[in-house]
Amino acid sequence: MAGITQFDIFRDKDFKFMGALTENFVAQTLVARNRKLYYWASGNQAEVDFLLSYEKGIVPCEVKAAENVKSKSLSVYVATYKPEYAIRVSARNFGFENNIKSVPLYAAFCI
Repeated sequence: MAGITQFDIFRDKDFKFMGALTENFVAQTLVARNRKLYYWASGNQAEVDFLLSYEKGIVPCEVKAAENVKSKSLSVYVATYKPEYAIRVSARNFGFENNIKSVPLYAAFCI
């Protein structure tokens, strides 16, 4: 509907819709795994892309299109609700640091 081709996405490193497309990719992956989609917002200050329900509670999941993974919103959520851990899906490889599980975009189906 936006008239965007795959060439537009791959040619432009700073493609302005890359974040939205990446979040949509992860959303489709979660839905394919029968996950219900929820998000969290704190007024106009913070927003976490997905909240995932597990046996042990709610896990926030933030999606980033690149390797820059700084997220004030995820930090606000973690400080407020103190989940057991959080998930960040990005262009980075698997890892675990500061109670955040890093999952590469190609492995979003593992969530």
